[in-house]
Amino acid sequence: MRSVKQRDAVSWDPSRQHRFVTGDGTALHVETSGPADSELTLVLVHGWTQDHRTWDGVVSRLGDSVRTLRYDLRGHGGSAPAKPGTATIATLADDLAELIEDRVPNGPIVLAGHSMGGMTIMELSRRHPDLVARRVAGVAFVATSSGEMDRITLGLPGIAGSGAARFERRLAKLLAKNRRDALPLPLSVVRPGARLLVFGQRPQRADVDSVAEQLLCAHPASVAGFQDAISRHDCRVTLAALQGKPVIVLAGERDRLCPPPHAKVIADELPEAEFVRYPGAGHMLPQERAQEVSDRIAALVRRAARV
Repeated sequence: MRSVKQRDAVSWDPSRQHRFVTGDGTALHVETSGPADSELTLVLVHGWTQDHRTWDGVVSRLGDSVRTLRYDLRGHGGSAPAKPGTATIATLADDLAELIEDRVPNGPIVLAGHSMGGMTIMELSRRHPDLVARRVAGVAFVATSSGEMDRITLGLPGIAGSGAARFERRLAKLLAKNRRDALPLPLSVVRPGARLLVFGQRPQRADVDSVAEQLLCAHPASVAGFQDAISRHDCRVTLAALQGKPVIVLAGERDRLCPPPHAKVIADELPEAEFVRYPGAGHMLPQERAQEVSDRIAALVRRAARV
């Protein structure tokens, strides 16, 4: 486990605003918005194959109501690829801990994680319990899971479901051997798969394009490594660290990647959490239900500010 105090102190430089270097030397792209003097900071963590743009619709609706920090996970978006052996949820949790200590050194924080971002927050509770106990005033789990992701069938029954899962694993192995910085595919090839796999009913064309574009920006070998890490993710017992904190759990009824029963497990472990299911929605709730997700997170921020 990397210590969040491991990095040498670096004097502030305006060029650092969008760049953060982790303890193992990996550069992450960072975006901040909202009032700099906000007493509470909202930290948004995106999911697998995506980047900080996942939250565009949510952030635009939050406006200047709260200071917001979002970033690209290693191997995604504008961040550097994951170094060999670092495409793990544990590494992502360490990155998040370091980023918080550097960019949000004081005051309460609310964490919101979509998909693998939610898993990262769960792992943060395991690896950095003191940080979570001291600083985290609320958590939003959006279309995510606490474990058993190796049993996902992509919503397909019987043999078709198990076959789809095997295909996904084979694809990950192929990507792991890819030495390119991005997938050499046109948007038109990726768009239909994105539409089918991660969206529910009647998605907006711009949202599908955004998801596909983000996937094409992700580093192929890193994506493969994180797919394996997701399949081994198991953080159900660590959810107890969030007992007593304001928590919301949001799930799409048509989510093929993190189905509603996975969200229900999280809600059951945190019986005081608010559990919301969205009929017709798929995995990409920050896009498909941007207004509703924004409203729920804004309410969580207000509640956390009163705790």
